[in-house]
Amino acid sequence: MLERKQMHDYQVRGVNHIIENECAALFLDCGMGKSATTLTAIKELIDSCIISNVLIIAPKRVAEVTWKDEIANWEHLNGLTISVIAGTAKERREAIGKKADIYTIGRDNIVWLVTELGGVKLPYDMVVIDELTSFKNSSSKRFRALRKVRKFIPRVVGLTGTPTPQGMIDLFAQMYLVDGGQRLGKTITAYRDRFFKPGKSNGDIVYEYVLKSPQNETEQQISNLISDITISMKAEDFLKMPDRMPIYDYVELPPKAMEAYSTFEREQIIELIDSDEPLTAASAAALGNKLQQMAGGRVYDADRNVIDVHDEKIEKLKEIVEASNGEPVLVAYAFKHEQARILEALKEFKPRKLETAQDIADWNEGKAPLMVAHPASVGHGINIQKGGHILVWFGITWSLELYQQFNARLYRQGQMKPVMIHHIIAKNTIDEKIIKSLDGKRETQDGLMQSIKELMEFYSKK
Repeated sequence: MLERKQMHDYQVRGVNHIIENECAALFLDCGMGKSATTLTAIKELIDSCIISNVLIIAPKRVAEVTWKDEIANWEHLNGLTISVIAGTAKERREAIGKKADIYTIGRDNIVWLVTELGGVKLPYDMVVIDELTSFKNSSSKRFRALRKVRKFIPRVVGLTGTPTPQGMIDLFAQMYLVDGGQRLGKTITAYRDRFFKPGKSNGDIVYEYVLKSPQNETEQQISNLISDITISMKAEDFLKMPDRMPIYDYVELPPKAMEAYSTFEREQIIELIDSDEPLTAASAAALGNKLQQMAGGRVYDADRNVIDVHDEKIEKLKEIVEASNGEPVLVAYAFKHEQARILEALKEFKPRKLETAQDIADWNEGKAPLMVAHPASVGHGINIQKGGHILVWFGITWSLELYQQFNARLYRQGQMKPVMIHHIIAKNTIDEKIIKSLDGKRETQDGLMQSIKELMEFYSKK
């Protein structure tokens, strides 16, 4: 077991930040030990009789497994008791009724919990929101449920490594749950009016809001407002990490496949040889979805039948796996049919789905040479860095949060080898637009993280 004294200095700083601020946000890169930092602060707050219990809201698997495991991993956390609110409604009620220091619940059950407990006040002295960005949508049911009870929660801690995956507009709902609207305002409308202007729109319908000009000054204003309760740290500044090597493996679609792709992109309808019905796209979102599938090599028709388009990406994946020389490989896919295709086409490498606790254990023990997973299913809180250092994006995601979180399953504290992150990209397709979009979102997020960091350094010198 690890002892308290073995915590990093930046973790001690995070512990003090949580203790000293009744509302606190920790924007820490993936793998920097947010859980251990938070649990240490909880232990000290309980031991000091400042609080008596805590509710931790997290992604399902993290709520059910990770927080409990983290307590067992640190000697100074011995004695903390935990009750996991999961399972059937009856089991969840029993977990609520148990005497414990910490209660954990999956974020998808938070609406149920608020309703179950009366919809006005929660019986917890402190609430920790793990992966705060999952509450970035101020119209979501989970946000509205917590908003109802926020003013009755004495202490709130928000944890995330990706605070602005879609841009600064994402900050409002997250910070509202942390401070009750004290810094960025009480409504999303007021926040938008103050800092943003309409971007992409269609008549009165606005699809995107962008920062008012000059954008860097507006971004700095927002950072200034939240800096007193926010700590922002990047792993590269505090940890000695192995190299992280992004690799872009380009493939060219065969002429017929490229012609089909271009025709569909232009006309949003095309006849496919293996389908009785033409492939159509009724909206921009549907078009993007279908184009991404075609770039990957297979596409669903109107009846959810899978139509083959090309084999370029699957052949490139085989090359990557073969070149790994027996090193375990983790593969990310975007669509269900991609998972099935990978499992079939690479069966000589004994591929498996990464789904259960046993799968995770086998991967970490080197018993699984090829694992296939969807980023949304293992994107948060899963420690699999000991099992391998090669990751392949077969199907790329638009979500910066999922992209960074999935990469962080391997590139995190405890990884001993350089991490190679392959991206299989079909040339002249939507794949290239996705990569460009991720880069743009990353710049926005890194700008926020750097602004908060600079403010922290400025005020620490006063």
